[in-house]
Amino acid sequence: MTPVASVASVTPAASVDPVSVVTVVGLDAAGSPPHPALAPVLAAAGLVVGAARHLAGVSVPAGADTITLGPLAPALRRLAEAVDAGVPAVVLASGDPGLFGIVRRLRATGLPLRVVPAVSSVAAAFARAGLPWDGAAVVSAHGREPRPALNACRALPLVAVLTAPGAGAAELGAGLIGWSRRLLVAEHLGTAAERVRAVTPEQAAAETWADPHVLLSLANSGPAGSGPTDAGFAGFRPTDAGSADADPGTVGGTRVDNQPAAAPAGGWALPESRYVHRDSMITKSEVRALAVARLRPRLGRLIWDIGAGSGSVGVECALLGAAVLAVEQDPTSAATIRDNAATHAVDVRIVVGRAPAALDGLPEPDAVFVGGGGVDVLAAVVARRPERVVLTLAALDRVAPAVGLLRAAGYSVEGSQLSAARLTDLPGGSIRLAATNPVVVLTGERQ
Repeated sequence: MTPVASVASVTPAASVDPVSVVTVVGLDAAGSPPHPALAPVLAAAGLVVGAARHLAGVSVPAGADTITLGPLAPALRRLAEAVDAGVPAVVLASGDPGLFGIVRRLRATGLPLRVVPAVSSVAAAFARAGLPWDGAAVVSAHGREPRPALNACRALPLVAVLTAPGAGAAELGAGLIGWSRRLLVAEHLGTAAERVRAVTPEQAAAETWADPHVLLSLANSGPAGSGPTDAGFAGFRPTDAGSADADPGTVGGTRVDNQPAAAPAGGWALPESRYVHRDSMITKSEVRALAVARLRPRLGRLIWDIGAGSGSVGVECALLGAAVLAVEQDPTSAATIRDNAATHAVDVRIVVGRAPAALDGLPEPDAVFVGGGGVDVLAAVVARRPERVVLTLAALDRVAPAVGLLRAAGYSVEGSQLSAARLTDLPGGSIRLAATNPVVVLTGERQ
């Protein structure tokens, strides 16, 4: 590390803007030359921060101070001092520093940033494999508990893992034994020591791998435990898209729609106490669980929640990744929906108005939940031809007209009555079952 005086003592270049910006430059994991933007920012830099291998790979100006990254806190402090002093600063990072990289930590400290990304190690690994990765899940086992990354590999057909010592291909491979997976391990990408190998979980677990490396996990179309071909990764085949039980959202094991959002950590079908509501005007959790399941919310779908009340159904669809549009005629209830959405940190667009008129001009839905309104509302909904319509009815005399309307509009219909009884404490430590009001849940699916 270059001996450093106080950063404030360094005279800033005359061309530096009044508000100094830290330039974060990615060095290409694919081994390509540095981005053309690197040379001029390095030439003007008074402070350069990076890992030892990054600092050794660039031409640092003779007058610039350097910090070799180890613990991040000292570097963050020095970068903040440089910004305050108007000293141009450069941070060198691997690949795309916005992908599980240093950009998040720098932003958290409030530093003004300019980011010049390069090809990430994940992109480079997929390129080496000759695979598309727009449907891949990208997770990290670096600096965090590795079990979620391992479970992602167990659950999903195409996963890229950023590894760490003690949480790398050997450990993940050991955890994947018994799952039908094939692995690609890419070591030292973009360097002379680069090595990319296709292995089984058993083979990965039995070897020692150089750091840093990236692991790709693919669902295996062959029998569990079958190995890669002698041709290497070119022999990998994910799950067959043509099989009878293939997910229609996948081709060869990779998704053709947008990557699904992660399920909410706090769960769904939440108790009513997790929502603000008036006079118990809320879809009960037992009913909500079935309604949300029938609506099939996920990233890339738009759900209408009509007669939204507290907004609990729409909020839970948003928690599962769907875009949600809530229609509610009561302004007070609309404010409640807004509060509940904010509490659960989701975005729900609210339209205050009475259906069916309020539905005019709204974007086309993929699925609609009708929690309030009469036959005229249901007729307006099916006229828009969403894939699925779900409605809840407490009054039995409304069931037959609703079923008839859906069938006449070309929807197949299934329905269930839900009647839950909840545990309730009694004096003296006893418990009893308290019945909730029975509700009919109808689901119409467009034919």
